[in-house]
Amino acid sequence: MKKLFIPFIIILALIAGCGNKSSDNLKWETNLETALKLAKQENKAVLINFTGSDWCVWCKRLSEEVFSKAAFEDYAVGNLILVKIDFPRNIEQTAETKLYNNRLAEKYQIQGFPTIILLNSRGNVIGVTGYQPGGPEAYIAHLKSFI
Repeated sequence: MKKLFIPFIIILALIAGCGNKSSDNLKWETNLETALKLAKQENKAVLINFTGSDWCVWCKRLSEEVFSKAAFEDYAVGNLILVKIDFPRNIEQTAETKLYNNRLAEKYQIQGFPTIILLNSRGNVIGVTGYQPGGPEAYIAHLKSFI
């Protein structure tokens, strides 16, 4: 009986995990100028995610609760060009990347993480936000209020 019970529990756990499927398929640019060219070509808004990906609790929550979900991915593919400007503490970055990220943080006057800047396809700021509770659907509605 025990031999049948353990595989049964494993199968149930796998099935339960599939119900709230997370996705890591987002295409995050790391260069704002490239993103702005794409935004203009595709007539999309630009979402810049200023994050401390490996240490910032609220950044991790935003990623886990919103950015990693299929509903957000579906919305982003059709409406956004995504840019991640990361300030990690334990992930190596080149000096060039650090300098580039710091210049963007200065330009947009970033005071904390996560900070989300929304730009229209012309590169004008249309919104500034951060973590919002409620999952991907609530976050999408929040973003739409700026766009």
